[in-house]
Amino acid sequence: MRTIDGRAIAKTIAAEVTAEAEKLTADGVVPTLAVVVPTDDEATAWYVRSIERTAARVGITCRTERLTDPSAADLISLLDELSADDSVHGIICQTPLPDGVTLAEVGEHIAVGKDVDGANPASLGRLAAGLDTFAPATAAAVAEILRQEKVELTGKQAVIIGRSMVVGKPAALLLLADNATVTVCHSRTRDLPQVCATADVVVAAVGRAEMVTADYLKQGAIVIDVGTNPTDDGGLVGDVDAAAVAERAGALTPVPGGVGPVTTMLLMRHTVQAAS
Repeated sequence: MRTIDGRAIAKTIAAEVTAEAEKLTADGVVPTLAVVVPTDDEATAWYVRSIERTAARVGITCRTERLTDPSAADLISLLDELSADDSVHGIICQTPLPDGVTLAEVGEHIAVGKDVDGANPASLGRLAAGLDTFAPATAAAVAEILRQEKVELTGKQAVIIGRSMVVGKPAALLLLADNATVTVCHSRTRDLPQVCATADVVVAAVGRAEMVTADYLKQGAIVIDVGTNPTDDGGLVGDVDAAAVAERAGALTPVPGGVGPVTTMLLMRHTVQAAS
């Protein structure tokens, strides 16, 4: 089994983003990403620090907006303000959100042209219609990894385990656009391992630690593991049991070091595209 190096892919994208950010800055446009943080969640804080460091490396200004115990009105007001701010090119809103507020409701207040993580339902609608838009970065990372690895999708069978608006559904649309035949599976899917075992490409995005084992795969399948499940010792494991599938999978993204670095770098790419 070949391990797909997400960090190397992210490094390649970083070089492109850095060059574009330098060009924009020379032309008087400083690409700026606003990160709205409506929570004091520790994992969210860690991720935001990662975004800030990555942005600094590629020449993007990261403007972090922290809100302490905000109401829905407070959060929506800030997003409306940032959407109207010409100096801000990309906007993302972190979770968890305040009680009673959904990601779709929040996303509606992020201007589509600045919606670099595809949170606005209108962005997903444009994606489904084949119109220019920003897909959710994690879903975009799935498609980007397959492209960078030169996985030919035309006419191939792809199975996505998970139907979230953040990964499963948009990833299905992106793989469809690359001419794959896509099956989306979920908790109600019957005979899930047998369905997955028909696929040339399996995308695991269900949020259950090491659920995917060898019986889910046909020999040589390409496996993209989107899962990030914390372990008792402070580590992370994916939705795929890497040891169990080692003799069956043709290639696998590791956790950590697979989809995650590419996701973060695509947020940067989307930001410079929004600023262009």
